[in-house]
Amino acid sequence: MRIDTLGLEAFVAIAEHGGFQKAADALHITQTALTRRLQNLEALLGVKLVERTTRSVALSRIGLDFLPQARRLLGELAGALTEIRNTGQAQRGDVTIACVPTVGVQYLPRVIRDYAEHHPENRIKILDHASSGVAQAVLRREAEFGIVIGGPQHPELTATPLLRDRFVLVCRDDHPLARRKTLPWKDLAPHPLIFAGEASGNRPLLDTGLGSRVTLRAHFEVQRSSTAVGLVAEGVAAAVVPSLAVQRTEHPRIRVIALTAPVVSRSLVLVTRRTAQLSPAALALWDTIRRHAKA
Repeated sequence: MRIDTLGLEAFVAIAEHGGFQKAADALHITQTALTRRLQNLEALLGVKLVERTTRSVALSRIGLDFLPQARRLLGELAGALTEIRNTGQAQRGDVTIACVPTVGVQYLPRVIRDYAEHHPENRIKILDHASSGVAQAVLRREAEFGIVIGGPQHPELTATPLLRDRFVLVCRDDHPLARRKTLPWKDLAPHPLIFAGEASGNRPLLDTGLGSRVTLRAHFEVQRSSTAVGLVAEGVAAAVVPSLAVQRTEHPRIRVIALTAPVVSRSLVLVTRRTAQLSPAALALWDTIRRHAKA
């Protein structure tokens, strides 16, 4: 059975104001419209709620019994609508996002701290996956949106540019290249390297960016840049990683060297489902992420 809220409003107004004209005035409608709403409700319920004569208006026995329930129903509905409106205006709620792991190393923590300061009641769940896993999480509605490596996306996803992330060399301070500020890729050839493995989303970007101009042989292959940075910190070898993967305060002995000739970088994009409507809380996080990227 459908809920006739207009009929409930009309019935409660008649009961509270003791007449049709006063009830119609309170609801800012005509007396004819009020009568029609009450009649529709009574037809829906199959009972008479109001007894009306030329001289008086009174609730029927059933109407008297139903009045407290009608008031409660309208009160609960009004409370629920107010809560939804306040939630939207305050951008309250829980948010789940997905991202590639390197974004969570140093970029996203600053964003989350800023967001948490402005929305302390909101809870955030972060799913860190490879780019393909991020896309699947968004498609399956496990995350409202995601941050992935730019490139061809699933047709049901839409991508919004976020920032560019340059590939750099990281080595320990006792490495032969540690004093360099910039370095051509070809100068890496004599040195053992930690490189992105075939399953890493960074590998095709490096292969395409370097092409046939530079041939490098990896002594160690890893799927996550955080693993590469950990190996570098132990002095195993130097590594090629995205700059966002390096948290210098965590590894004070690590040095970061810009790689040139050519400069190879990756784009990071925000992805959502094409038909998605972000919740107010998620939209606030989206805006915070974009604001930090511009800064």
